Amino acid sequence: MPKFPPPTELRVLPAAPDLVAAVAAWLQHLAHERHLSARTIEAYGRDARQFLSFLETRFGAPPRIIDFTDCAPGDLRAFLAHRRTEGVEGRSLQRALSALKSLARHIARESGQSAAALGAVRAPKAGRRLPRPLSPADAKAMTTTAPREGEAREPWVLARDAAVLALCYGAGLRISEALSIRRGDAPVGETDAITIVGKGQKSRSAPIIPAVRKAVEDYLSLCPYALKPAGPLFVGAKGGPLSPRIVQLAMARMRGALGLPETATPHALRHSFATHLLARGGDLRTIQDLLGHASLSTTQVYTGVDSARLLAAYRSAHPRA
Repeated sequence: MPKFPPPTELRVLPAAPDLVAAVAAWLQHLAHERHLSARTIEAYGRDARQFLSFLETRFGAPPRIIDFTDCAPGDLRAFLAHRRTEGVEGRSLQRALSALKSLARHIARESGQSAAALGAVRAPKAGRRLPRPLSPADAKAMTTTAPREGEAREPWVLARDAAVLALCYGAGLRISEALSIRRGDAPVGETDAITIVGKGQKSRSAPIIPAVRKAVEDYLSLCPYALKPAGPLFVGAKGGPLSPRIVQLAMARMRGALGLPETATPHALRHSFATHLLARGGDLRTIQDLLGHASLSTTQVYTGVDSARLLAAYRSAHPRA
């Protein structure tokens, strides 16, 4: 279940008690009814805190619900402009405005007090960034233990990290999805697909290719712990659930060994999965289903990656380019 700031943190929000209570109820709603991810809830809560802090500075007192709902379009535009001067990009500003609109809708439902200003402010534009996939050779290398052979790590730890990354690249999983797999659902033996619960609690079937199965089986054959069927498939050094941060650090070490840029992250392997499938003739709708995207427009960004690579190849190789 996604987490939200505990009461001790909510009490120090730069707001009056009635607005603090409204924010707490809103975050509860996002977690228990909307089933948003923990990361999204954390980001929305941070956006709300920053806006309330801005209002407190602007008006000289902790804002109340009435202050929040009565704020003018100019107040919101000033907040967004202030955040932009701090180096915040358009995409993050869009999320902040989305968070504030969500909070306003919650307050309107609960108290009938609507914030008209939020509807009058348009979201700032954000440049569309193309995903940065790895090359097929580099992506494959990341799913093996070879780049880390010189490390003083136990073999089962190296095999574990390789198996997690193999699921990110070979099945297109998010790192959180790979770490959510239970031991009883491990993709081993004759398993050719597993059910994954992704964003918004939406289920999808992820195909498991032989290379991914072997990586998981290699890890299980070396793992020193007796894993319970209902427990996590991937565990940390002491046998507890594996932290995503550990996998990110492992990828950073491999990134250094292979001379890859900082954009080579576990999530970049998911981008690589989609981009490489598309380059080999994969159908966009099928890739959408495999990634668990709610909208096809989200998946279509990978066509831009393919086109960009084609254009780069043309410019470097064509005699008239």
